[in-house]
Amino acid sequence: MKPISECTINTFLVELSSKEPVPGGGGASAFIGAVGVALCSMVANLTSGKKKYVQYQSDIDSIISRTSESISNLLNLIEQDAEVFEPLSAAYGISKDDPNRYEILESALIKACSVPVEILKEMARVIDVVEQLSVKGSKLAVSDVGVAASACRSAIEGAIMNVYINTKLMKNRDYAVQINKEADAIFQDSVNRCSVIYKKVTDELRGI
Repeated sequence: MKPISECTINTFLVELSSKEPVPGGGGASAFIGAVGVALCSMVANLTSGKKKYVQYQSDIDSIISRTSESISNLLNLIEQDAEVFEPLSAAYGISKDDPNRYEILESALIKACSVPVEILKEMARVIDVVEQLSVKGSKLAVSDVGVAASACRSAIEGAIMNVYINTKLMKNRDYAVQINKEADAIFQDSVNRCSVIYKKVTDELRGI
């Protein structure tokens, strides 16, 4: 996979649709999350400087800064997801007769699992941005806030799948359960909040 900084959207999608193992679901989740956060940045930029929203200007400035950092983090996580998959793929190819296979595979699973957990955490850190924009953002772009909420929810739902597929195969079940529990807590809170925002925006657009 080319470095994400060198990819056009078309290049990324071509690589995603190929038979190559990366980018895969983890990278796609981070990408979808970045799209959601970028929409938040767009809404904030459209709101910035408008007299009608002057009371929120400092919050909007903070949102623009935070979304820029978050987009960068998520794009880096696309790279990291591809990097941690390589040793995992190699570990699957080790003969079952090799006495070191268990230890190598377990280590690779832990590393592979760490990236989708980080995607979950990154998305959780920016949900309040979507919430703020549903109130403080330009009403001309309220539908974009709803799309951002939907994209963020999709990224979260995708990321947790990539946690589960790795923890499922771990021999250390105590560790696997611990990671699942941590991921589940982030998932439930973040998905619920995204769903509330999405419904709020939808109801507003439909005049309910």
